[in-house]
Amino acid sequence: MENDVSESKSETGLVLRDSVMVVIPALDEEQTIGGIVRSLIEQGFSCIRVVDNGSRDQTKEIAQKAGAEVMVESVPGYGRACWKACQDFPENIEWILFCDGDGSDRLDDLDSFLKAAGEADFVLGNRRHAKEVRGQMTMVQNFGNGLATFLIQMGWGYRYHDLGPLRLIRRQLFEEIQMEDRGFGWTIEMQVRAVELKARIVELPVGYQARQGGRSKISGTIRGSFQAGTIILSTLGKFWFRKLKRRTEEKKVFSV
Repeated sequence: MENDVSESKSETGLVLRDSVMVVIPALDEEQTIGGIVRSLIEQGFSCIRVVDNGSRDQTKEIAQKAGAEVMVESVPGYGRACWKACQDFPENIEWILFCDGDGSDRLDDLDSFLKAAGEADFVLGNRRHAKEVRGQMTMVQNFGNGLATFLIQMGWGYRYHDLGPLRLIRRQLFEEIQMEDRGFGWTIEMQVRAVELKARIVELPVGYQARQGGRSKISGTIRGSFQAGTIILSTLGKFWFRKLKRRTEEKKVFSV
């Protein structure tokens, strides 16, 4: 991936917060969303989009009152909510920061993300860097993330350590990826395609804590965990077969 010199970088090497759009997909997160939005505003982020994905509580109203721009996506799907937020970018936005609305992401050290972005296209939070942090994740989360990153390494030769929701991606890279997934495979697609596009990728250790309110939509139920595992495998399978198809077509061209 080729990049123009970014004008969003300050003299200190940090990406300017005014060039970052924060995206928070949310479903029934009234207990946590207000605090998250206020924390981001206190840190200097001014463009915060909360996408309400069908909440039946006061998530939308609380997020709006806290200072976020609230969008509504009534069709369920993590990727669908993220995609909704990524339409009609403000002109000054050069980076997209994704985080969860349940309070599990530790957002008190985003300077490290902004600094790393000065020399990268994609910065991913690694929640599995230390035993005490991994211990905050459920067994299902640890197993699923470990399996997915192992399969990405086997298929694409790049070693990720996590599929963490806290991630900062350059807008140019995001647009080149042309995201297709509208469900839980969103994070996997982004990471696989970043490797395929030869993006500059950085993983940073981040803090993590059990969700601070509400109920998990994935790892909190047997059904949700099974669905998540199925989506992980099917998404990776889709991109693996697509990769094989490209290779086959390339061989045909060279053999002519």
